Amino acid sequence: MIENKKNYEQFDQDMFTPVEMNEQLGERIAGKSLNFWQDAWMRLKKNKAAIISLSIILILVALALFGPMLSARDAYEQNISQAKLPPKVTGLEWAGFDGMATLGGRDIDFYEQKNVEENFWFGTDYLGRDLWSRIWEGTRISLFIGFVAAIIDTLIGVAYGGVSAYFGGRTDNIMQRIVEILTGVPNLILIILFILIFDPGVFTIILAMAITGWIGMSRLVRGQILKLKNQEFVLAARTLGASSSRLIFKHLIPNTLGAIIITLMFTIPSAIFFEAFLSFIGIGLQPPQASLGTLINDGYKELRTFPFLLIIPSVIIVLLMVSFNLLADGLRDAFDPKMRK
Repeated sequence: MIENKKNYEQFDQDMFTPVEMNEQLGERIAGKSLNFWQDAWMRLKKNKAAIISLSIILILVALALFGPMLSARDAYEQNISQAKLPPKVTGLEWAGFDGMATLGGRDIDFYEQKNVEENFWFGTDYLGRDLWSRIWEGTRISLFIGFVAAIIDTLIGVAYGGVSAYFGGRTDNIMQRIVEILTGVPNLILIILFILIFDPGVFTIILAMAITGWIGMSRLVRGQILKLKNQEFVLAARTLGASSSRLIFKHLIPNTLGAIIITLMFTIPSAIFFEAFLSFIGIGLQPPQASLGTLINDGYKELRTFPFLLIIPSVIIVLLMVSFNLLADGLRDAFDPKMRK
């Protein structure tokens, strides 16, 4: 005790004086507190391809909503005297929007030949309908089908996969056998049979795609919840008396939102493409209703003489498909904790 006391007395009291805190330096060094979504948005902004894709999607959605208003022409109004006019935009003649088309090896000004004074930005179809209005009307319908079908798939898949994974045991076995039965039947056959039974239309196509479209989402959610349901925060909530529905929808599913959003972004272009495919082969939307699929089908018939009828709607659907997929890739990187620096 005496030796320890001597050692203690050797230290000067000034050696234990607290260092003065530099508040300005501390504030400058301390980083801003970010939640999960803010952190993900910061990482997403660093992905140029994802941001450009998001901008393209927003532009196409805006044109789908307000594009027909810009030309002030009805998408379904017919005028045979103005049929098959090439695109013409004042000031963009150098880019090919000059109203000229090649027939029999000769360049012909169809506007002068048919004595048409007004310009049609995307030209007209075989019935003289304004292609600008029809393309954006068709894009609106295709986007509506894609978004609604994807949302329905997400709602059904999240609920089904969440319940299956949480309760497990016999419940999980029965629910997964049902999924395996649905997966064993070719998706295209189910959809075609559903459309043939009911009259083709927007909601018929949405319901047809929703028959099996939710299976992928349910399997994803099931796998995520199986990893989470035995973790400490779930056990703590169960100990405090949380009900099963509260555990699923308040604790487990919110922790899988990143994977759900990424899968949703991949589902939307798949639904848009499937609608276009069904309309192209003639079992989707029926004329005169416009969609990207019906417009591509109409343009395919005139590919040799008037290629613009096919090229313009094809470019729109390619932009949508590529943009949604690149945005989904960017979101996957932004939501992945392993990507954090």
